[in-house]
Amino acid sequence: MKYEQQIGYRYPKGRFAMVSVYAFTGAAILASTIFSLLLFLSIDENPMMQALFGGLAIIFEAGKFYAWYEYGERRAHRNYTGALTALVFYLVLAAISIGGSVGGINSATNSAQSHISVEQAKVEAYNRQIASIDKQIELNNMAAQKYIEMERIATGVSRIQEQNKKLREEQQRLATERDSLPPVAQGSVIGLIDSLAKAFGTTSSQAQLGLVVFLSILLDFFAAFFVGLIGEENRFRHFFRRNDGITLANVRDIDLEPAGYLPHLKEEEELEMPASIEPEEPKSLLEQVSDALKGHQVTCTKKAVAKQFRLSAEEVDNVFEELTELGLVGKKANHHYHWIGQAEAV
Repeated sequence: MKYEQQIGYRYPKGRFAMVSVYAFTGAAILASTIFSLLLFLSIDENPMMQALFGGLAIIFEAGKFYAWYEYGERRAHRNYTGALTALVFYLVLAAISIGGSVGGINSATNSAQSHISVEQAKVEAYNRQIASIDKQIELNNMAAQKYIEMERIATGVSRIQEQNKKLREEQQRLATERDSLPPVAQGSVIGLIDSLAKAFGTTSSQAQLGLVVFLSILLDFFAAFFVGLIGEENRFRHFFRRNDGITLANVRDIDLEPAGYLPHLKEEEELEMPASIEPEEPKSLLEQVSDALKGHQVTCTKKAVAKQFRLSAEEVDNVFEELTELGLVGKKANHHYHWIGQAEAV
């Protein structure tokens, strides 16, 4: 079992590590929930409908991460059918959550983009007015040329020059107002979107969509990873507490050495052991089970014996058949076993 293998080289995570894991998990789940709420709350402006859609978003988010936690639990217990069912539920809810995150992040980026667009529109309006004045001055100059050709400089040209003077003053005023506008503050996200668009040779809208989808998927997988880590650590802690008294012999049985084990000290102890003292032969599995049942260390059921000695279904069946043949265990009318404990040797 994988937890037996872990006991030999690691201990449960400390308080700081677990606090950090829970903090990261909570922050990721909260961010994912907020982005989903931004999308669901924009569906309807009715306060009651917003409350219903907001509750639905929270239920989806909580159910999604619980489904992922349940997937890890069932897979650890080798319930692969249940694990597949939990995984399907998670994938469906994750798709909804990623869609909500995409909508929420996209809404936030669009708000920043719209602010920049409004400021740029003001500048463009001034530029258009200045350009129209340039065209008017150009037309006036063409008319003045006609008056010069007609030798009506005193009447026509003087009037046109006066108009051009007023137009240039208006143009200068507009340019001053345009230049006095505060500079458009481009946020880091908008700058990143523009850089991605230039790097991949695409439009800003497509680069924005790709960035938003990537961030949404990354946020969801980030939270799912830490939820799975919490579940795995809880299962290991439970196994570690249950097997806190594991001996060196138990560790050797799983081909592991405990932390701090020094092989040379063991070799010295073996050399110091008198040669006349022969080590006792290890008891057979049947004898161990018989002693445990006789001393009431375990109840006389296949499930309890299999759990205590970590036996497979076939092995525990064989043990109970041998105990029944030896008359140590009897079977009741309801097919339950009970300890008899006859004097016959095992």
